[in-house]
Amino acid sequence: MTSLQFSLLVIDDDEQALATIVNYVQVQGYTCYQAVTGDQGLALYRQYNPDVILCDLSVPYCGDGKLLAEIQKIVASTPVVVLSETSEVQDVVQALRFGASDYLFKPIIDVKMLEHAVTRSIEYAQLQRENALYKQKLEQANLELKNSLALLEQDQKAGRQVQFKMLPASPYQIGAYHFSHRIFPSLYLSGDFIEYITVGKEHCVFFIADVSGHGASSAFVTVLLKNLFARKRSDYLHKQDPSILSPLSMLTLSNSVIFDTGVGKHLTMCIGVLHLASGELKYANAGHLPQPILSTEGESQFLAGEGMPVGLFDEPEFNEQLINLPDKFVLTLFSDGILEILPREGLRAQEAFLLERLQQAQLSVEALAESLELQQIVDFPDDIAVLLISKGYH
Repeated sequence: MTSLQFSLLVIDDDEQALATIVNYVQVQGYTCYQAVTGDQGLALYRQYNPDVILCDLSVPYCGDGKLLAEIQKIVASTPVVVLSETSEVQDVVQALRFGASDYLFKPIIDVKMLEHAVTRSIEYAQLQRENALYKQKLEQANLELKNSLALLEQDQKAGRQVQFKMLPASPYQIGAYHFSHRIFPSLYLSGDFIEYITVGKEHCVFFIADVSGHGASSAFVTVLLKNLFARKRSDYLHKQDPSILSPLSMLTLSNSVIFDTGVGKHLTMCIGVLHLASGELKYANAGHLPQPILSTEGESQFLAGEGMPVGLFDEPEFNEQLINLPDKFVLTLFSDGILEILPREGLRAQEAFLLERLQQAQLSVEALAESLELQQIVDFPDDIAVLLISKGYH
């Protein structure tokens, strides 16, 4: 996201300080609004809704009480950088208590300090935008699901459509990595689900899950999973909770959530945490078959790792694996519905057949479906979820 997409409001009655800040902001490419009184600043905020506010504590203001308190009441979610000529501890504490995201002493001699404060506030504003958009999409998906639950008994297709709307965009590019997925539905509403989300600027978290059974209760479990990962992503961004970056932690949390619902459901699941810069992949497999398949130039192999299903035991054991992905690869994850349609008997024969078909890396879900002749199947006995993650081919 470029600086042109962000705007700042500077409130300062010191003309020299105001000019210094405004010049810096404009050179950096940000849109800038400026005011010399608190009342002008609040009016500009209401008119333009800027992303960041820089405000001097001593700016004249006609309202009752502290200007910063008034700003905090109106713009609670907007980062505010406080400017002050005083270094009194009580002023700093009061500013932070009223929601200031940073505190700079005047005169601003080192522009690097200003640059750091603005950059950090812009990053926070960007996280706020992303979180609000993600929350809006999730709330919309949940609303649509609630509105459709009453119709599930009469129309299973309506429920399936709601499930599909909760799935991530496909195809989707995250840095150098290409993500695509598809769910081939059976006749019944079931619990196959796929998710991939960015976490901060350095990580992507993904999972594939297969909930036992069919019907609305299985679909409900997928909603719980999506909500859990969305909540832990938010906790990482705003509370520095690292759980979302640990496959073991997320499996443990998922197990607790599903086990405590008492709906009698369990699921198999494979979770991965990908470091976008280094290609390091942490993953954990909770009873999920077939295991992920890593395809490189002319070679495919199953990734090691196994564990207990989620939601079946009070204190299951999970194992975490760590590998470094090559510069060019395709990682393929299936739900176990794929095993039911393969022209082989027995798990070993089915796995060997999959590896044989994936010796030449399939770069799209469509190409994979053609290789496995999925398009020729009219009625699937179970849902089949397919997730492809690749790098170096696009």
